[in-house]
Formats: sequence, structure tokens, C-alpha cells
Amino acid sequence: MTTALYDVPGPKSKRRHLLYGAGSTVVLLGLLGWIVYLLFHTGQFTAQKWTPFLYKGIQELLLRGLGNTLRAFGYAAVLSLALGAVLATGRLSVHRPVRWVSTALVEFFRAMPVLVMIFFIYVALKAEPLTALVAGLTLYNGSVLAEVFRTGIHAVERGQGEAAYALGMHKTQVMTHVLVPQAVRAMLPTIISQLVVALKDTSLGYLITYEEFLHAGKLIAANLDYGLPFIPVVMIISPIYIGMCMLLSWCAHWVARRQRRNPKVEAVEVGAAEPGTLLPGGP
Repeated sequence: MTTALYDVPGPKSKRRHLLYGAGSTVVLLGLLGWIVYLLFHTGQFTAQKWTPFLYKGIQELLLRGLGNTLRAFGYAAVLSLALGAVLATGRLSVHRPVRWVSTALVEFFRAMPVLVMIFFIYVALKAEPLTALVAGLTLYNGSVLAEVFRTGIHAVERGQGEAAYALGMHKTQVMTHVLVPQAVRAMLPTIISQLVVALKDTSLGYLITYEEFLHAGKLIAANLDYGLPFIPVVMIISPIYIGMCMLLSWCAHWVARRQRRNPKVEAVEVGAAEPGTLLPGGP
């Protein structure tokens, strides 16, 4: 039995695939065991390195850093989406000067390293750490999202816009009522992926003394009184970063499911054709 894409595996192939899977599992478990052995061997699970996390002051330091991280991300996410929409609108404009200026801004900020922009705003413009971090993230991620928005709108079938224009709708109506609602569903995974990048890039704030989550972890890890608990700090901070990124992905899937259930975007059933006069003057 075959399909258009591949041959359905037979009994021998299934046994071979089972052996491959078992072998890969054994290798991964062995690698995990070796890593755990090294952690124990180097004393990463000693009480001296883990006891500090029981102190109220350390917990408050981490929570304060986490709150600052979420604050910077919230500002950067909202401003990046707004800037991306503005630049995408400029790139889609029929006026050449507006389109050229928007294109130049998008290409410049996309090519500029985000860390360079953060340092420039912080050092040259004498901005506060939070302002410099949010501004740098907004300029970079906003320019990337502008290309995402523009590409998503161009990905909508050309006939959709032509049909809307044929009905007498002007460009703003076509964009807001026809093209953008359809493009958002296709753009949503990429938008969330870029917001995840913005969330992770908030860790660059510690380079300009912004007291975010990574900065708090660095203060704890560099403390000699606790035996320099670098690995324990990583084991505490990493799952929280991963959890926040997974939460963003879950929100994207939830929004996508709601959009699919929205009656405005559901397909409308069309009744079967019945015999009758189709054109004036017909038989």
C-alpha cells in the first residue's frame, strides 16, 4: 500500500523504526545522566548554592527583576506593533515619497544590531535604562513586524482586493474590512515569534544597568558568600523564560481558535442552484 508522498512502512520497517527510536532514547537518557553526574560531581546541588533562594530578600530581588522584564516587554510589544503597522502602511502607500521613506527606515533599523541601538540611545541621548531598552527593542522589532504585515497583506489572494474595489470600496475600507482581517490569521504565528524574540532580548537590559530578571540573577550568581551559584541561577531563570515564551505561543493558538469560530470569518453555506431564468430575456 502506497500514498502519493511515501510508502507505508511494512512490518520490517516498523521494527527497524522501533529500534531506531529505542536507540535514540537510550542515547538521550545516557546524555542526560552524564550531565546530572557532572552537576553532582562539581557540587552544583550543595546546600550552600541553593539555600539563598529560600531567603526573602533573594526572592524579592528575583520577583522585582521579573516584573521589570515584563514591564519592558509590555511597552516594547505594544510600541513595536504600532510602529510596524505605521511603517507597513507607509510601505504600501501609493505615494512614492512616503513609500521610499518608510522603506529606508525599515531597512536601516532591520540591519542595525539591536544592542548598538540600545547603547546609542542610552549613551548618546542620555536616556534612562528602561527608555533606552524599550526604544531599541521597538525600533528593531517594529521594523521586522512592518515586513511581516506587508508580506501578510500581499499574501492575500489578489482577487479579494479587486472584488472589493469593484464594489466601490476605497483603499482604507479594502484594507480594514477585506485584506487585514484575512492577513492577520496568516501573520499571527510570525507575529508571536517576533514577540518572543522581543521578550528574550529584554535580557540585554542588564548591559545598561537596567534591573531586569537576568540582572537580578547575575547579582546572585556573582555573590561569593553563596559559592558563586551560576548553575543554580540558570536552572531557576531558564524555565521561567521558557514558560513565558510558551505562554505567548498558547495565547496565539487561543486567538487563532477564536478567530476560526468567529461567525464573521466562517464560510457561509450556499444553497444549491435551482432552474430558473439566469439572465434578462433568457428562455
